[in-house]
Amino acid sequence: MAGVGQAAVKRLREFLRELPPGARGLLIAELERGMLRGEELPGAELILAELRRSMHESRSKSQRIGAHARLFFNPIEPFVVDDSPDRQHQGRISRATIEPLWVWLSHTVMPAEAKAFSEQVDAALQAGDHDKIQYLARAFQDSVLSQLQSMLEGAENDGKAKRRIKTLGTPHAIEDVTVMVDVLKARDDLAMLGSQVPGHIKALSGASLDNVKAHLDSELNSHPDMFVYALLLVMSRLAASWQMVRLATKAAGSDVAARIQETPYHVAVPIVLSEIARMVAELQNDLKSGRGVAVVALLRDIHDALRGLRTELDLSGDSPWARQLAAIRADISKLLSSEINMMPGRVRRLMRPPSAKEIAPGSAVDPDEVAEAESMVGFVVACRMYASELAINEITQRTFTDLQQCLDSGTKSLLDALRTCGEKEQPYRQSQVDAAVRFCAKVFGKDYASLLNKAATAASHSERKAARA
Repeated sequence: MAGVGQAAVKRLREFLRELPPGARGLLIAELERGMLRGEELPGAELILAELRRSMHESRSKSQRIGAHARLFFNPIEPFVVDDSPDRQHQGRISRATIEPLWVWLSHTVMPAEAKAFSEQVDAALQAGDHDKIQYLARAFQDSVLSQLQSMLEGAENDGKAKRRIKTLGTPHAIEDVTVMVDVLKARDDLAMLGSQVPGHIKALSGASLDNVKAHLDSELNSHPDMFVYALLLVMSRLAASWQMVRLATKAAGSDVAARIQETPYHVAVPIVLSEIARMVAELQNDLKSGRGVAVVALLRDIHDALRGLRTELDLSGDSPWARQLAAIRADISKLLSSEINMMPGRVRRLMRPPSAKEIAPGSAVDPDEVAEAESMVGFVVACRMYASELAINEITQRTFTDLQQCLDSGTKSLLDALRTCGEKEQPYRQSQVDAAVRFCAKVFGKDYASLLNKAATAASHSERKAARA
């Protein structure tokens, strides 16, 4: 999808966002199964990333901004990051900050102008005058830009002006307003750059790398103060954000950190490191919530980013970048080790055959608990694939072996219990076997799970025949 235009990417994103939550979940599961089988799925990275974002947004308690705000913030969208407002990213604004920014602008900074803008846009929408809508958005952006520039200039020496900006209420109010001002000021040049590079870049290499760098060099020569935003715009188009470091190594003609530091492109490295740290935080939140959204895809993205940086950059010395990367890997290892350790226990609890006295008539294993355990078994399988780069080789192999032994011995006990159980406890016994089939499909493969399912059917029929006899 390297040559896909921005308009096509936008249409794809809109289509994915309109899917019902259930359909999104099924699409995620199917794409992740293909990834674990090693299949090359065109556009899978873009689709999974957008599905992760849309499902996170649908779970968010914050109110989504309206059409007027989306119209105003359109030039800023490439510089919005899906991360906590507490964490600062150079040249980027947290998505959770967008709504407070709009409320602050329309109620505190420019209430009359914001009201007039909204009313005029509504009228233009009713008339179907799309050119007027774009004109109104640009005019309001210009007014906001002028006002905020004055506020930032005053805040440098005036405590009252600085406090006025801080009424925005975000953890990094000054920085958030600065990013908005910078982007609005450079929106025409950034829009031009955006029209010159593909909407989705599968691999930043070869001719694609040369072409993108040529456009960035031009931007660097004409607007050096906006260069970081040009880099971030390009990164928003990459299937794999870590590939942006290739621009830095190409500019330096070397992969040595000291050489890269001498070029303007050195800023690409900390931006990528910050993005990897963001993905790790997203993974941690998903695992903690127990409602992982495309966790396997996210894990693969993190693995590929770490491997990419270690391949593209010479970080053998004691540099700040090397220390930051080492700290990220240590955090990942700690996070994943904690999760992996819990997996065998979850599976054992679900597969333990209770006595007949413990089973309420007609009851079954909690389907949500089974689905969560199945997801985490798949997570362990994925960790096994990426263990070396994530520094979790030993614990992953040990846990996977435990899972294999647990399932191998546990399924025999479950089949025996199903074969001899009474009618009242049969639904529970069957639900346990069904759960085991799902777990085995993850660990041993579909063929093994299919054989187990046939054995379960035979055991169930044997129980019913015995009961009739």
